Amino acid sequence: MRIISLDSVKGDELLAKDVFSMNNSLLLPAGTIIKTEYVKRLKELNIEYLYVEDDLSKGVNLTNSLDFQIKEQCQDAVRNLLVKYSYHDEGELEDIKVVADEIILDIMNEPEVIYNLSSIRDKSDLTYSHSLNVCALSVILAFRLKLPKSKIREIAIGCLLHDIGFTYISPEYYKLNLDTCSEKEKREIKKHIIYGYTAIEKMGWLSATAKDIIISHHERINGSGYPFRLKEERIKIGSRIAAVCDEFDSRVYGNFITKMKVHDAIDYIVSQAGVLFDFSVVKAFVDSVAAYPTGMLVRTNEGEVGIVLRQNPQCPTRPVIRIVEDHEGKKPENWIEKNLTNELTLFITDTLDTL
Repeated sequence: MRIISLDSVKGDELLAKDVFSMNNSLLLPAGTIIKTEYVKRLKELNIEYLYVEDDLSKGVNLTNSLDFQIKEQCQDAVRNLLVKYSYHDEGELEDIKVVADEIILDIMNEPEVIYNLSSIRDKSDLTYSHSLNVCALSVILAFRLKLPKSKIREIAIGCLLHDIGFTYISPEYYKLNLDTCSEKEKREIKKHIIYGYTAIEKMGWLSATAKDIIISHHERINGSGYPFRLKEERIKIGSRIAAVCDEFDSRVYGNFITKMKVHDAIDYIVSQAGVLFDFSVVKAFVDSVAAYPTGMLVRTNEGEVGIVLRQNPQCPTRPVIRIVEDHEGKKPENWIEKNLTNELTLFITDTLDTL
């Protein structure tokens, strides 16, 4: 199984996973043969990507990846809690702790966990999937930084709720790009942290760490962040972790910012180590995130095209790939696997949406 964009659908692909609308209505069941006429309608429904099964992706199992499992298990719970909260039903919000515990348990059960972005997100999932992704990655980084489990739980809860302030922001702002929108629009978007903190400030069940993440995840160590322009150690560790994870996920999925490829988003985070982001957090981040997610098509420096089969936990930038097209554009008679940790002169130069 692999992910393809709707723009790369040629017709007659086999759908590997059900497609649902934002209200959880089944649009296309797994096993459907995709027709090109479906594409326009799916785009109208804010669907951008599909899971397909084809010869290229035989043996690629995305359902085993951590982010896929977490999304399958927890997304509905997060959505339901936040939707109820948006209708002023605060009674069940504390149940977010159950979701946090489940994510922590999933990560603890992975001996050499690598964050491998294998799930897709439609445009209606801005808050729900983003919150899950930021939480999962923050927990991985917190474990790698050897923080106490009690602190990790507080960070997880804070990250699940870090964008709760968007409940009070008009949905018309959700599709704006901070790089191109007006100053007035930027100010309105940035208010989400104040709205969020004001809403949860008096909730006794939320820890100081979780509350701090809600108001401080946009602070930057050089003092250029907001709302307080805090610097370095004045930014608490939970918020320093959340800042990196929030920025990365936003860049990969294009939340209020120009969308990037995963490896480009990683490069950006690395370039800002010691400037916007804490060095130790960035180091943990680089050691934890797959630069080339499983199921992705890639091009090598030798001109070959491959599909990422699996990750190397000790070296997230050098996965195992299957060569599906040689440097002359020919498909090999037999699949060839190359482990980039052993092929020292071979490296990935780019990712591809389609052959």
